[in-house]
This record gives sequence, C-alpha cells and structure tokens, in this order.
Amino acid sequence: MALPLLDRTVRPQAVGRLRAPQVTYALIALSALVLLCGPSFGLNPVYGTGAARACAEQRYEQRWGAVPAELLSRHPLTADQLAALPTAADGCTLHATPGKSPALSVLTSLFVHAGWLHLLGNMLFLFVFGPGVEERLGRVRFLLLYLGIGYLATYGYALAEAHSADSVRALVGASGAIAGVLGAYLRLFPRARVTTLVPVLLFLPLRFPAWLVLGLWFALQGWSVSSGGSGVAYLVHVIGFAVGWSAAWAGCARARRRAT
Repeated sequence: MALPLLDRTVRPQAVGRLRAPQVTYALIALSALVLLCGPSFGLNPVYGTGAARACAEQRYEQRWGAVPAELLSRHPLTADQLAALPTAADGCTLHATPGKSPALSVLTSLFVHAGWLHLLGNMLFLFVFGPGVEERLGRVRFLLLYLGIGYLATYGYALAEAHSADSVRALVGASGAIAGVLGAYLRLFPRARVTTLVPVLLFLPLRFPAWLVLGLWFALQGWSVSSGGSGVAYLVHVIGFAVGWSAAWAGCARARRRAT
C-alpha cells in the first residue's frame, strides 16, 4: 500500500488567507492523547503489563468502542453476552457496562485506537488530506462532516454485520471518518498532486494525481471487503469514503446552483 506524505492542493480561492487547519490538528492531538492515556500504548502503569494489560485493553475497547449489537439494540451487552466472547488473555473477565450509551460510544470510538501503528496509519491520512478539505469547507462544516460520516459509517457497518459474529466485537478507530475526508478530498481536488512513498519502488517519494492515489486506495478497500477480513472493518472505509464523496458532490452542486 502506498503511503501519502504531502498534498499539493491548488486552492485559488484561498490565496492570501490560508489558515492553519486547527480542527485537523486538534483531532490528531486528541486521538494521540487518548492513546497515550489508555492501555493500548503500554506506558500507563495503571493497566499493568503482559496479560494484565492485554485484558485491560480489551475491556477498554469494549467500554469505549462501538459495538454493532449495542447500536442496533440501543442497550449495552449483557454479562452473559460478554462471557461468551473470546478473551485476550487467560483468566480475563469482561465486565458489563450498564451505564454505557451505545449512541455516544460511536463518538468515543473515533478517538480510541488499537495501538500506535493503528493511530499513525489513520492520522497520516488525516494529516495529508484533512487540511485541504478543512480549508474548503471551513472549520465548523469540516468538523460536522468528520463526525457525521463517522456516525454514518459506523451505523452502516452495524447494519451490515447485524447477524455476523462481528456484531459483538468492539469497533475502534477513526478510519470511517477519515475515509470520508478522503472521499471529499477526491471530489474537491481530483487533480491535486500527492507525494507518495511506493514500497514496490523502494519507497521513492513520487508525485501522483489524487484521483489515482485515492482511487486505488478505495479499490483496495473494496477488494478487502470481498476477499474476507483480517480483523479490519474494511466496510467502514468503503461506506465512509462513499458518503464523503457524495457529501462533497452535493455541496458543490448547491454552490453551482447558488452561483447561477
């Protein structure tokens, strides 16, 4: 998979008034802070080490992650349902969370990541593609787009997995929301040049048009959905990307109508 490093977005309407992408940076900072404070990063002594930390991480994700079965039933999993789940370590017990709000768990899940590699992978894409979309939409609309797509992608995944074994597994990470940012970027800046590292070319930094980089990324996500999972909710990426592209397309259409 190619890794984007930098975009060369042409935004003539913003010349002379470019602003720092404060929402993008705030989302990255908050996600990093949550990881540092939680059990997944391994630095917080409260969660212990080894098997104890693995158990704490599973409990943490089950508490703050979005569980499809909980979203559809609007109730947290019962103690019996949790007891039936495979655990991360021998002797680990998952506790019921009667005070958990399934709807609110979608929001918290966007800032919980399963380790620093998961976080870096997501935040790299947000760092590269978020500023252009934020500049075009404005800070408030960008934040609403990010959170709204995160919700739509998560609930869409819950509906699709309603009768599968994954319906009781916690979903964590911002990839659905970030996929929406990628879709919006593709619609807004299809010809922007993206500096990308390509593994098969010895990680040389090369510049490709956004439509090629993001188009191939989306195709890979779709192929991953059809080929079976590896523990990654690729369908969330597909839904988020499609919703982001559609939202940007609808926004452009409205702008054209107002201009005529």
